[in-house]
This record gives sequence, structure tokens and C-alpha cells, in this order.
Amino acid sequence: MPRFFGRSAVREIKIQLPEKVNTIIGTLMEHGYEAYAVGGCVRDSILGREPEDWDITTSATPEQTKALFEKTFDTGIEHGTVTVLLDKDSFEVTTYRIDGKYEDSRHPSEVTFTRSLKEDLMRRDFTINAMAYNEKDGLVDIFGGQEDLAEGVIRCVGYAAARFSEDALRILRGVRFAAQLGFCIEEITRQGMRKLAPTLRSEEDTGRAGQDAHFEAAGVSEGGI
Repeated sequence: MPRFFGRSAVREIKIQLPEKVNTIIGTLMEHGYEAYAVGGCVRDSILGREPEDWDITTSATPEQTKALFEKTFDTGIEHGTVTVLLDKDSFEVTTYRIDGKYEDSRHPSEVTFTRSLKEDLMRRDFTINAMAYNEKDGLVDIFGGQEDLAEGVIRCVGYAAARFSEDALRILRGVRFAAQLGFCIEEITRQGMRKLAPTLRSEEDTGRAGQDAHFEAAGVSEGGI
């Protein structure tokens, strides 16, 4: 069964957000919208790593976001993402969304914007990537991602088989995270990988020439995860 936690399940976390990330989040919040740093940047910050990118999620629609900043361009506006330019730096800002049906095991056929951060976090792949943060609210960790980071566990958000049937590349992402971070793969997540592994039929499907190396590094194989 999926796990649900409170706002912060383990301990209070203080993340030092870059000034420009705070500027974007603050601007959105000053105009009545919710906004958080989200995903890998939050994960890496908790791990004490320097995030490569800072992604922002917000209750504002793409058009509302674009109206607040002088320089923006459409990155994936059909999926709710615009890029905000501050000086020479760029930041992706994505509207809270619910993904529709995945018809190609890779991309949702449609997305629906939502005002709920929880609904947005529910669509994400692993608990360690489903946390959000701003300075006002602190860490928002509904699915126990902070606990899984502390225990060294890769675990799907919700039902593993559903997450991997939506996007088969999540199998490789999970294995890569396990190998890179030295984490173990939670058993139900592993079972979902094993069940959906046949959808990774070709290098064209995966787009990752190093696929076998990732499986081997994590101590698994595509045929026997």
C-alpha cells in the first residue's frame, strides 16, 4: 500500500535556496500563488550535494507566471513549464498538474492543471524526488522521502507497477539512483521493475546506451531485477 506522511516526517530541514530561486518563489507568493523548489534539487540539498538545477513548481498557470517576469520563454508549455530568465540564469517553473493516460509508456497524452501541491507530488516517480520546499512552509514531504533518504531506500510514489507502466524509463532511473547513491530498491518497487522490465525492449526505447551498466552496478539485471 502507498505510504502517506505529514508535512515533515523525520525532522525539520533548512535548505539554503539560491537568491534567484527565492526571488522567483517570493514573486509568485507575493501575487497570491503557491511556489516551491521541488524534486531533485530538494533531494540533493538534503543529501548535502550541490544541485545541478533548481526546478520550481507553482499553483500559477503558465500565463500567470509569464505575466510576473520580464523575460520568459515557453519550454514545454503544453505540460505547464515555462523558463524564467534572471540575468544570465534560467529556471524552469511548472504549474501543478495531474498527468492523463500514458499512451506510449513515456509521455502523458494530456495534463490537467491543479491547485493542489499534493496532487502534483503524487504524479512523481520516487519518494526521494517528491518533496518540495520554500522558506515559509519548510519541507513538504507527504510520501516519506526524507525517511527513505535517511535509510537509503528507492521507493515509488504510490503503486510501483502504475508508475513504471506510465513511463518505463523510470525503471532505469530507479536503478541508476540506487547505483549512484548506494541505495537499495524497496521490494514492492523491485517487483514493479521486474514486472514492467519487458517494456524496455530496445536501445531506441530506452535511449540509454549504458543501460546494462546501470543494472549491473545496482546488482540486478533486466531479466532478473
